[in-house]
Amino acid sequence: MSKRALLTPEREALLFTHSGERFTYAELNERANRAANFLRDKCGVQAGDRVSILAQNGIPYIDLFYGLAKIGAILAPLNWRLVAAELAYIVNDCDPKVLICGPDFVDTLAEMCPQINVTQFISLEGAEIEGALLYEDGLAAASGSEPKRPSSLNGETPHCILYTSGTTGRPKGAIIPQRQVLWNVLNTCASWGLTEYDVSPVFTPLFHAGGLFAFLTPLFYLGGRIVLSKGFDPEHTLDIILEEKCTVILGVPTIFQMWLDAPNFHELDFSHVHFFISGGAPCPPTLMEKWRKAKNIIFRQGYGLTEVGPNCFSMTDEDSVPKTGSVGRPIFHSDMRLVDEQGNDVPAGETGELLIKGPHVCAGYWRNPEATAKSLVDGWFY
Repeated sequence: MSKRALLTPEREALLFTHSGERFTYAELNERANRAANFLRDKCGVQAGDRVSILAQNGIPYIDLFYGLAKIGAILAPLNWRLVAAELAYIVNDCDPKVLICGPDFVDTLAEMCPQINVTQFISLEGAEIEGALLYEDGLAAASGSEPKRPSSLNGETPHCILYTSGTTGRPKGAIIPQRQVLWNVLNTCASWGLTEYDVSPVFTPLFHAGGLFAFLTPLFYLGGRIVLSKGFDPEHTLDIILEEKCTVILGVPTIFQMWLDAPNFHELDFSHVHFFISGGAPCPPTLMEKWRKAKNIIFRQGYGLTEVGPNCFSMTDEDSVPKTGSVGRPIFHSDMRLVDEQGNDVPAGETGELLIKGPHVCAGYWRNPEATAKSLVDGWFY
């Protein structure tokens, strides 16, 4: 963000639809600096410390994602869809120095507090938490200058910890190093054909890899524009896509079905959109065909995992129709194999386990050496 703010300081970087606020790259970078200086000087956050946030999408996520990285601290966002006991487990696992809470989750935090050891809390606007510092007041009082960066910062410095869904047991915290963030950006820009002229809406939660990395970080790197929503409403988000002339649009299959069912869908003109892409779950080919037939648009499908991307494959415009249902080919700077139970490569057309290797693979799981050893073998992610 610092370099982008030097290159295009006055270019619009982000619109937050909930408040109508628009931010330039210089303004976003200054907020990130203020967040870093506030957390370091007032809360004692140092390199390696974790900071968690429990809130709906908003500007603080952007402040923290870029600000904490400047001082070598680690963002550990919390999935607000979980119940208090599940959140308490994650908080105790990542052990944040500070927990930041939004107004929608004050009651959840109160339920969590007897189960966690966090002693410093920060409240976002509208959140009344006894003894908590006020986030915006803290930013306003902090320096907007670039914070001094630790000499230990390097590509393997953890940028964030993102917790998986826990489908095989307790959620595991994937350690996302700064190297992985950069290579996901480079891979996505090169493989998906993004440019500085692209505009992308973000409706998906920023506690998730899809919200952070699918288009947000790549477009900030290029100097494009992000339209950030607090939540998802089918008709409102369709209006946003049209009003802001969005060009690359990510959704999950449920979102695409809800848009298709919206009363005004068939009246809308998407001629400014380069492509729509579905991720998060397999998209039914019939749904993709309905979109193409109704709007004559490019509709791609993506695939990825928190631990390796989340962008792992690329589908070209020309392949998107004849290869409907496919996720395309491996992205740049990534090696992939399909293997059988003995670890041997399977012939084309046969089913196997996908292994992924490259600089976009995570550094393992937080405080879980057993899971790390099982999932990362000789650089391959299983």
